[in-house]
Amino acid sequence: MNEKIVVFSTPTCSWCRKVKDYLKQKNKQFKDIDVSKDAAGLRDMIRKTGQQGVPQIWINNVPVVGFDRDKIDRLLNQNNTRPDKGE
Repeated sequence: MNEKIVVFSTPTCSWCRKVKDYLKQKNKQFKDIDVSKDAAGLRDMIRKTGQQGVPQIWINNVPVVGFDRDKIDRLLNQNNTRPDKGE
């Protein structure tokens, strides 16, 4: 199962770059929303988590605020261990 991954970031955020590099190393595709230019994306991010800080990573609509490698890995592994519907 492919995860739906969205990264909310800004161009000047070093942790945002680290998160995106980490996801690329794991060969994960993600949508990157630059909240410094996307006002609707910023509102959506704040409404969902109540947090204004970046990076925020949403994996299958579950938010991770900051580069929390353990939580990211847990959410990614959770998707890899689910049985298929046919099993």
